[in-house]
Amino acid sequence: MASIRRDILIRVPPAAAWDAIRDVGALHTRLVPGFVQDTRLEPGARIVTFGSGRVLRERIVDCDDAARRLVWSIEDAWLEHHNASLEVLAEEEAARVVWIADLLPHDAGPLVAGFMEQGLAVMRRTLEGG
Repeated sequence: MASIRRDILIRVPPAAAWDAIRDVGALHTRLVPGFVQDTRLEPGARIVTFGSGRVLRERIVDCDDAARRLVWSIEDAWLEHHNASLEVLAEEEAARVVWIADLLPHDAGPLVAGFMEQGLAVMRRTLEGG
């Protein structure tokens, strides 16, 4: 199983970063516009259309306001298993966003890691207003 961890420092208050992340239906407008083209909510899940055109169903596992942690799982044939989380930590007047993904097959790890890095870069630009 591939286990990928990426983190990024975003120069906004942690509460502001969390507010955008916890808005699970607004990926395409508040968090990662362009990287995600559209987000539709359905009971317990969101349907995400990425900039590449790929459409994935993401089951929302947990949205924990106290821990500032969102957990989801991708349900798609190209991944045998996928579970991910985004967590917002306070760090000297900024937000450290930690994204962890555990997935199978192991060989998908480098591709998913690249997507995570792209997503975090867009997230930083968006939240910092750049």
